[in-house]
Amino acid sequence: MSWQVEKALDDLMAQETGAVQYPFGTRHAMAICYPNTYDVAMSNLGMQIIYREVNGREDWLCERAFLPDKDLMKVFEKTGEPLISLENRRPLSDFEILGLSVSFEMDYFNVPTILEMGRIPVLAADRDDDDTLVVMGGPVAFFNAEPLSPFVDVVLVGEGERFIHTFLDAYGEGKAQGLSRHDLLRYLATHVPGVYVPSLYRHEYDDDGHVVRIVPEEGIPAKVERQWHELTQPAETVIATPNTEFGAMYLIEIARGCGRHCRFCMAGYCYRRPRVRPLEYVKSAVLRGKALGKKIGLMGAAISDYPYIDELVTFIRDQGLAFSCASLRADSITPAIVKGLAESGQKTITLAPEAGSKHMRDIINKGITEEHLLHSIDLATAAGIRHVRMYIMVGLPMETDDDIQGIVDMTRRVQQHMAAIGNLSRITLSINPFIPKPFTPFQWMAMTEKKVVEKRLNFLKKALKDKQIELLIEPLRSAYIQGVLSRGDRRVGDLLVKAHEYGGVKGWKRAAKELHFDIKGFLYDQRPTDAVMPWDTIDTGLVPTYLTDELKKAKDGEFTIPCFDGCRRCHICGGYHD
Repeated sequence: MSWQVEKALDDLMAQETGAVQYPFGTRHAMAICYPNTYDVAMSNLGMQIIYREVNGREDWLCERAFLPDKDLMKVFEKTGEPLISLENRRPLSDFEILGLSVSFEMDYFNVPTILEMGRIPVLAADRDDDDTLVVMGGPVAFFNAEPLSPFVDVVLVGEGERFIHTFLDAYGEGKAQGLSRHDLLRYLATHVPGVYVPSLYRHEYDDDGHVVRIVPEEGIPAKVERQWHELTQPAETVIATPNTEFGAMYLIEIARGCGRHCRFCMAGYCYRRPRVRPLEYVKSAVLRGKALGKKIGLMGAAISDYPYIDELVTFIRDQGLAFSCASLRADSITPAIVKGLAESGQKTITLAPEAGSKHMRDIINKGITEEHLLHSIDLATAAGIRHVRMYIMVGLPMETDDDIQGIVDMTRRVQQHMAAIGNLSRITLSINPFIPKPFTPFQWMAMTEKKVVEKRLNFLKKALKDKQIELLIEPLRSAYIQGVLSRGDRRVGDLLVKAHEYGGVKGWKRAAKELHFDIKGFLYDQRPTDAVMPWDTIDTGLVPTYLTDELKKAKDGEFTIPCFDGCRRCHICGGYHD
């Protein structure tokens, strides 16, 4: 091992609290990797939870691995040494299982790089009985694993806290029987609910490249049920380190899922049903964060929807602690929240209207009005928070030029309101192109053409040119690559394989040209609602007509009320079993 790599890993571990290390060879060995650099990966709470669960067993150890940063990557390229784990500095090929926790499309390009650097055959089809088993979890595994199917052996479809134990137990049973790799994969697919093995399913295409049939091997279930459970296990920072985006924070998940039914939001569907953690648990987690001298970071899809939020915020502040949270629902924000944020030193209130016009917000079922926004700004200003940030999407289904003008009009009205109440600070619009996601009512919709989105963004830049208004716009190239990856089929997996040969994301266009892959057609052609989708193997529990019903309601601008106790509309709660 080069001294630069050893020093970098030593420095990272020396600043951590909470990591564990067992002698390699004393237990079965699993490595877990969030396919990005340390600072990004260690900001992911899900990966830390799996690390804790596996290391809490008596028969397994779990170590971590990361994509090297730019400087360290140069060292690996120069020396040719393999990518190693953080704890025991073992090549990834030494582990029985490599767990990939994947959350974002642009990280797909890092997966083959990590496998190659870890001396694991990049393609699942090239692995032998003794090679590391590559297992994927994380949000991507919930909705569409097909673009990564060339690289992974097993996909865990569902929330991992309990699922990982069922899987590891079955894996041990299969290995004890001396099963070949193929037979082990069949054993896992037939004995563990939620296990999806891509190689056991054949995808058939028509002459135009559309999936027309997904055929499982004999004896393999046609559908894989997503796994989820009540929130009875802890979900908070396991390894504290200053070397992440949230390094000063102790992260605590206070709720999971969202019942607001925003029609563009994959997380709202894949993490349904909405669940909240008991207040007493969250308070005890806050005290554990306090013991480490950390700021509290509250995690959840809609923090202000947490039913005990005022009491929790008061408790945190009574402990003398600062806290932070992600964007807030403008219709559920409270004086206690903004007061607590202001006292915690937060200078910005972040709201997510997503669209400027009522017409567009009705289509996406956002349920936020301008009155909600202005009321939230009043509360924030009264508490001393003078900077407003709003999340906006452009290119939404059924969007018109009037809806783009609506963004301008809404922003100007917010600006005028802030001036009227004596708040002359800055407004930031964080603008992202809409990307259709699987398992949402918009999964069939075409992505708005890039040139149309460019035109609308240029209009916004000119119309909102103002020293008090800042526009932050996601690069369009990245967004349109994500648009392909999000709904990608196995042909997109082939595209990723070829792009890897040409250097990853920079080889994307060259790979598409060489494989004659029609990117524009894939993005801009609307799918019929009866089309076979690449992710149809996954069963999220939704009643079959639910998404098409929601799509019709979107076209009619009809509102869907939030989830409520006893609701059985989408059937997920009715079909729930723990």
